[in-house]
Amino acid sequence: MTQKITVIRGDGIGPEIMDATLHVLDQLGAGLEYEFADAGVVALEKHGDLMPKETLDSIARNKVALKSPLSTPIGGGFTSINVSLRRHFDLYANVRPAISFPNTRSRYENIDLVTVRENTEGAYLAEGQEVSADGQTAISCTRITRKGSERIVRYAFELARSTGRKKVTAVHKANIIKSTSGLFLNVAREVAAQYPDIEFQEMIVDNACMQLVMRPEQFDVIVTTNLFGDIISDLCAGLVGGLGLAPGANIGEHAAIFEAVHGTAPDIAGKGVANPCALLLAAAQMLDHIGQPQNAERLRKAIVATMAAKDSLTGDLGGTGTTMGFAKAIASRL
Repeated sequence: MTQKITVIRGDGIGPEIMDATLHVLDQLGAGLEYEFADAGVVALEKHGDLMPKETLDSIARNKVALKSPLSTPIGGGFTSINVSLRRHFDLYANVRPAISFPNTRSRYENIDLVTVRENTEGAYLAEGQEVSADGQTAISCTRITRKGSERIVRYAFELARSTGRKKVTAVHKANIIKSTSGLFLNVAREVAAQYPDIEFQEMIVDNACMQLVMRPEQFDVIVTTNLFGDIISDLCAGLVGGLGLAPGANIGEHAAIFEAVHGTAPDIAGKGVANPCALLLAAAQMLDHIGQPQNAERLRKAIVATMAAKDSLTGDLGGTGTTMGFAKAIASRL
């Protein structure tokens, strides 16, 4: 039985790493059928819209999308495509694993943690932001809801339980931001009481950042609000070698989008030297999501084996390989 997914090839290096990823998925034999859709600058040029209705309809129809990085033009009138997608489909859970790989430039080994970030509310709300007419004062509103806090914390605990993880750390700033962060922490405590089999820990965000740098092995699943999660998940990527090894999943009740979380890297676009691992690891998250955990594990093991062998690694990993050459080396180990 085939599974149809929406594929967004993206901007900059996006098409190159997507082609590499689809090559590996085809060799994996996962039974995927691809429905290609446009978004970003390519869509703006072709359709006059950064996110055409046809693309939204495709994602709604297939319920699963694999997405390369997109560019949002700088200037007034353009909002973040990623933020817009998350809100349109209510993709409330952003899931970012950080796992150590061999032969990276990381200072750490054996890191294996996941950041679960609330994706739809908090400090990234477009409404409530304004700058005074004289340009001297800027105001931004932050909104946290009980519903949003409850479902993201519950998602984190369910993820821990289903994947055999033992600990969830709620990261907050309730000691100072007693309203919004305080509500999140209170809800986290209530939800944690319903999961006695999972250890629960509370940690103030500044201390959490320090602890991640000093003793990252103490963390398992981190759950937090939108802004803190955005910062912490990139910090965690830095612990394991950078954004080139950082996949992301955006999960909602009715749709899910899987992506490489790095940018479009226009300086190397078209050169065939971009590292496809972040998108490949996002594809592994996608395979888990659609009920193919065995294929997801095969893919992850092939990536690890290829990196351990230093076979066709791209420049950011210390090699001289190409994007597709690296992908073919991974595919050969499936």
